[in-house]
Amino acid sequence: MTEPSASPVTPATPAPGVLRFSAEVADALAAGAPVVALESTIIAHGLPRPRNLRVARELEDLVRAGGAVPATVAVLDGQPHIGLDKDGLERIAEDDSLRKFGFRELAPALATGASGATTVSGTAFLAARAGIRVFATGGLGGVHRDWAASQDESADLALLARTRITVVCAGVKSILDVPATLERLETLGVAVLGYRTAQFPGFYLTGSGQPVGWTVQDPAEIAAVMRAQDALGGIRSALVVANPVPAREQLDPALHDRVLAEALAAADRAGVRGQAITPFLLAHLTEHTAGASLEANLAAVRGNVRLAAEIAGRWAAGPQRGRG
Repeated sequence: MTEPSASPVTPATPAPGVLRFSAEVADALAAGAPVVALESTIIAHGLPRPRNLRVARELEDLVRAGGAVPATVAVLDGQPHIGLDKDGLERIAEDDSLRKFGFRELAPALATGASGATTVSGTAFLAARAGIRVFATGGLGGVHRDWAASQDESADLALLARTRITVVCAGVKSILDVPATLERLETLGVAVLGYRTAQFPGFYLTGSGQPVGWTVQDPAEIAAVMRAQDALGGIRSALVVANPVPAREQLDPALHDRVLAEALAAADRAGVRGQAITPFLLAHLTEHTAGASLEANLAAVRGNVRLAAEIAGRWAAGPQRGRG
């Protein structure tokens, strides 16, 4: 792909008094240096202690090793933090009282002084508000199975339809309806790129069996697509970069399919519905794969963080210096 000649886009001006920036992130944004946003829900709610804190530090170190600055996002005492210091990161990892905050929870949290870890939708909104263009996560939320009966769909999708940010992920969680989620992203106008793959990733698995319309081979191509988004104008939707977990680190596909079927049946028997279904299924997978699903999840997150740092570097370098 040939990059357009448009000038690099200046990051949005952060909202004074609303967002609190770590010194490292504030300096990077002021200098136009590459920054990668990281969600905090995986730390607070997705991993057992004390491993969650080790992983949080590891992911930040991976961003730095890739030449970018990590900005772990969270809300503490009613204050959105863009980047956490040592104490903030430890609090996210150790405080049992922290809630999960998606986009819709942010205003009540700020007004009441509440504290919580941010999900994909909460992180994407706050990162974009801060002027950060690249965000790394594990998997997106999406359309739930049996949607016709439940009408259950993640808030991630609608938020990404109106937020200009590039999200590097390993697809959507395989417990969801992947084909329906891709259809929904198409309807919402959210572009999806497969990174060195023509198949949409399956979160724990390298592939979901669903095709992607566009395949890119290197971070410079992704930065070019980001610039083309800005040159076109129009709806300020996100760009989803679907980066598969390496085949050698994926969950065994046969084990995945068997345990997921068992988990869905168990949830149906127990009458688990609504917001409770995702943690139920993920916990079942972790337990009945003897932790292998968790390891595949972490392998995917690490790969996404590495790629996000490269993309952020290409984006910050500009259209000429960013060429590979």
